Amino acid sequence: MPRVIELADDRVASLDEACDGLAAIGVDFDDAERLDNAALWLRRLGNDKQFLGDVLVTELARRHREDVLDSSYGPQVVMLAPPNGNFFIRANLWPSTDEHMLRASGGTSFVYGLPHDHNFSFLTLGYFGPGYWSDYYEYDYGAVTGYAGEAVPSLRFIERSRLEEGKLMLYRAHHDVHAQLPADSLSVSLNIMHTTGAQGWLDQYRFDLDQRRIGAIVSGGPSEAFMRIAVGLGGQEAFDLADRFAHGHPSDRMRLACWDALAGAADDVAARDALWRRAEQAGSRLVAMEAKARRSELAA
Repeated sequence: MPRVIELADDRVASLDEACDGLAAIGVDFDDAERLDNAALWLRRLGNDKQFLGDVLVTELARRHREDVLDSSYGPQVVMLAPPNGNFFIRANLWPSTDEHMLRASGGTSFVYGLPHDHNFSFLTLGYFGPGYWSDYYEYDYGAVTGYAGEAVPSLRFIERSRLEEGKLMLYRAHHDVHAQLPADSLSVSLNIMHTTGAQGWLDQYRFDLDQRRIGAIVSGGPSEAFMRIAVGLGGQEAFDLADRFAHGHPSDRMRLACWDALAGAADDVAARDALWRRAEQAGSRLVAMEAKARRSELAA
């Protein structure tokens, strides 16, 4: 499960002070000094019980203006500090089953009941309320290929607990899995997110806990969507690029997206089946397993 960080500090930091403190040495949760520094500034920011309310009031008052930060807040996420170097800071709202927003939008809008890992590491702090519950699991990312339906024998249950106010935890990329459950009453968490240029190419999974299997990859990026659109719009250059990427792109996820795009442009079922036969021999285990599933669907 995420690593619980025991850190006592009564000092209070403003949002600007926390950003400056983080930017001074950067954020890297694999480095002990930078992890300790980030945890310290998140603790101090969390000690300010007024700043988030002030941010929300200010943003609501300025909602009509054009210079409001894009995506500054939404139904769940409040962007507190935009990407700055290799980190950003956000707040997450966690409604209870008694909240109208949850009844109206459904639990999946708040990632409730969706067992998943993360393709990035982040610090989180219970800021307000009793906190959301989670069933926590761990697994061996290196032993997984990533295709839908793949067995994950290393996936093991750790415990059920909640992110109560003041609790500080490190979620470890490709290690910690959790299925979140609604908070007992409206709650808020603060996050420091570590970002890297490679993050968009790292896979994040949804899990089938009953079967101990991968349900799907949930970290698709814009490049895959662009490829599907390019091939869908036609043009030999787009087809040539998709074929080249399908056989040699460093990302298996991108390779699969190219095969999907090409299959979508195929003339008939026979042509799709022939294309997925080629995909099975294209040098990627993830693509091969997904291709077999696609051919089974075509046969059905």
